[in-house]
Amino acid sequence: MSGMFSLDGKVALVTGANSGIGLIMARGLRDAGGRVAVTGRNPEKNASAEREFGAGSVIAMDVRDERSVERATSAVVERFGRLNILVNNAGAVSVAHVQDMPLEQWRETIDTNLTGTFLCSKHAARVMIERGDGGKIINVASIYAIFGPPDFSHYAASKSGIVGFTRALAVELAPHRITANAILPGYYDTDMSSGLPQWLRRDIERKTPGGRFGTGEELVGPLVFLASSASDWITGQAIPVDGGYSVADRFIHDLPE
Repeated sequence: MSGMFSLDGKVALVTGANSGIGLIMARGLRDAGGRVAVTGRNPEKNASAEREFGAGSVIAMDVRDERSVERATSAVVERFGRLNILVNNAGAVSVAHVQDMPLEQWRETIDTNLTGTFLCSKHAARVMIERGDGGKIINVASIYAIFGPPDFSHYAASKSGIVGFTRALAVELAPHRITANAILPGYYDTDMSSGLPQWLRRDIERKTPGGRFGTGEELVGPLVFLASSASDWITGQAIPVDGGYSVADRFIHDLPE
């Protein structure tokens, strides 16, 4: 790939990218010319990703553990020589009524989604600042940062926190030519969404102007845009990538039974 959307010569670190949407995003950055380091906690999934991305491309990391994050960030620089792009994708989700939610469940979600985003941004920013040629931080939030989803208060809190953190990060890191933006995915066909009750899936499809769930590949375009020089004058933004779900105020489609 050439031109302003090219990632030739750039090194990207994508967290939680040994499977699912994270893996699709890692492939998208690679296909745009970037060299990609993948992180994850699951040894089997890490081994599978390494077979695809090559020896030394996958680094075990727990985003909740600062020492683990620091070691992994240093390993990326050691193996690839630099770090230009960070994609904070690693996340956790579960279901619970707020009155029944154990504190441990709340902490697991906040620590993974929000604290993990902070820790990875902290150590990636240090590397980018030291090198002195700018950088891109892209945080994966959710449209649940916009809405109030029942049974997902912990998840909504973490993703809303990511949006606020992204805005502050953008202002703080601007003098170092580092941009920070957030992607807010809507509903996608993933292992996670496969467990949705059929009535809810139908309601989501009826309210989405596109009339369907998204595919992981449809996140790649916005991601590459934010990772490339094409977005150098965009920072602190939270961009829904949801087929229009967040702007629709009613059911649009009458789906067949």
